[in-house]
Amino acid sequence: MRLTTKGRFAVTAMIDLAARQAEGPVTLAGIAERQKISLSYLEQLFGKLRRHKLVSSVRGPGGGYRLAREMDAITVADIIIAVDEPLDATQCGGKQNCHDEHRCATHDLWANLNKRMYAYLDSVTLSALVNREVKADADMAVLKNIRRRAGLVVREVAAV
Repeated sequence: MRLTTKGRFAVTAMIDLAARQAEGPVTLAGIAERQKISLSYLEQLFGKLRRHKLVSSVRGPGGGYRLAREMDAITVADIIIAVDEPLDATQCGGKQNCHDEHRCATHDLWANLNKRMYAYLDSVTLSALVNREVKADADMAVLKNIRRRAGLVVREVAAV
């Protein structure tokens, strides 16, 4: 399971919009240029964001997009879900039919991961991202060291 460009671009575009909307409606062309995202792709994403009432459009000269809610009332989970990004680590979509129509041995593991991912993404607001309040978790260095150590162990075993 991996977050695709759809989810990444949607979050990035929403941060850009939120950071600039005080100056008036923000154009998709401006976001596309600043963030190096295809304008036609942004149009598709913003159609979905508008249908989920995360953004509203302003027509006419000087038009563009605005947030439909306050920044602190929009979470990353809201954005990801609005653009149809799957947040599911299970192979069965939660239906518990992943192994010959039966629940697989790791179903609860992946279902719990889904819950934690959603809880985390739902705890991060657009406001926190715009204000750069989301910091790297200090434990991430531990994960990198574990991976590196695991690679060394595999190489040492292979060399024997």
